Amino acid sequence: MKSEHENQPTHTEEYERQPVPASALKNWKSFLGMYAGEHAAGTEFVIGPLFLTAGVSAFDLLVGLLLGNFMAVLSWRFITAEVAVKHRLTLYYQLEKICGKQLVVFYNLANGILFCFLAGAMITVSATAVGVPFNMDMPKLTDTMPNGILWIVIVIIIGIVITLVAAKGYESVSRAANLMSPWIVLAFLACGFVALNQLGVRSFSDFWSIWGEGTEPFPGQIKYTFWHVFFWSWFCNAAMHIGMSDLTVFRYARKPSSAWSTAAGMYIGHYVAWIAACLLYAVYLKTPEAMAYLASDEAPPVAPGPLAYNAIGYFGIIAVILAGWTTANPTIYRAGLAFQAILPRLSTFWVTVIAGMLATVAGIFPAFAMKLLGFVALYGFILAPVGAIIVFEHFWADKFGIRKNYAEWAGIKFNHAVFLAWGISFALYYLISTSMGIFLSFLTLPAWITCGLLFMLISKNSQRSLKLR
Repeated sequence: MKSEHENQPTHTEEYERQPVPASALKNWKSFLGMYAGEHAAGTEFVIGPLFLTAGVSAFDLLVGLLLGNFMAVLSWRFITAEVAVKHRLTLYYQLEKICGKQLVVFYNLANGILFCFLAGAMITVSATAVGVPFNMDMPKLTDTMPNGILWIVIVIIIGIVITLVAAKGYESVSRAANLMSPWIVLAFLACGFVALNQLGVRSFSDFWSIWGEGTEPFPGQIKYTFWHVFFWSWFCNAAMHIGMSDLTVFRYARKPSSAWSTAAGMYIGHYVAWIAACLLYAVYLKTPEAMAYLASDEAPPVAPGPLAYNAIGYFGIIAVILAGWTTANPTIYRAGLAFQAILPRLSTFWVTVIAGMLATVAGIFPAFAMKLLGFVALYGFILAPVGAIIVFEHFWADKFGIRKNYAEWAGIKFNHAVFLAWGISFALYYLISTSMGIFLSFLTLPAWITCGLLFMLISKNSQRSLKLR
């Protein structure tokens, strides 16, 4: 990459604290491969089956996913990309301008750690595939701790490889996704067709009857309706789109329309791949092993490696490994940039290595993958409201009469308006969720809107005595 200036700063090639110059911009194909690879991923082999464990019906699954993923694409296109192309800054640097350095450190730390946990779940998924040839005991749906030394060794090896690729920067991440994503998509399609044959599906009515009117959820799971599927599929990536984490990615886009490329991830990964994985699990549920679990009132395990291997053999193992790789790569890359904002003296390479090490440790514990539906809902709920601060300021600061990038302008390190808006909205809606038993994804959008409005109102009140320039 070359800077718009003659001399590129020697400490970085990732533009962590400056706008991305025109010479470094990418066309839409770069994002197409990245999103297709990131979202047609190893975790899809977990998420798809988890919908079945929640007793979802055919209509609720197929239509809920169709509409929920469409809302996610619109969020990327008309919110995230619009802001990203305007400013061309990472999420972390843009927040620093608004929040102040001390406050953004806490957000960056939370963001980076949650990204690492998510990447750890993807490493877990790849490990279930590597373990198949070794006849390794797979983690159960209720497992939280590692089940043996072989599991730990496999996770560590996978984590090291993924971390080294992510540490090489955006170019390396994007190149890996473009190379691997076509093979991963092919594997998902193959798994789906093989599973349909194994289930004896000969017509659409046969296909529909796999889910039918739904069932009772498995032990330890909650019942999913249409609205659960719709809002969960919309907000499972809330931190990335309305939470603005993908400012870091789309700052490289030539124009906002590049964000339509996210549809490749949503409809290849979050639709076709989830449904294909559901079909694989439906096949497994007919086996004597799964029936024995259900007869004993215990949830059958969800192990992506064996599911894919049973459908398409060693190609399935390779696909699961690569799928976990292409999703963990950009996630660790994002986490590294979050840590870079906390430790600016460290190079991008070394902060990404730190993120990869943390993700690898998280991957040793299967709870992050086995409880992925709940974890992702919580993850989006925590991080998304902070994105509202950027969005509301970008679109409505002038109408509210508040100063943009107030912390940078005023020379402060802690913007109380941001802290209060985030803290109040999080505490209010989390209390509502826990006390009333409301599905957390139902409250992500209200928390996001509340945080944005509170930020604008508190900022207007605190800045009222200032003579804005």
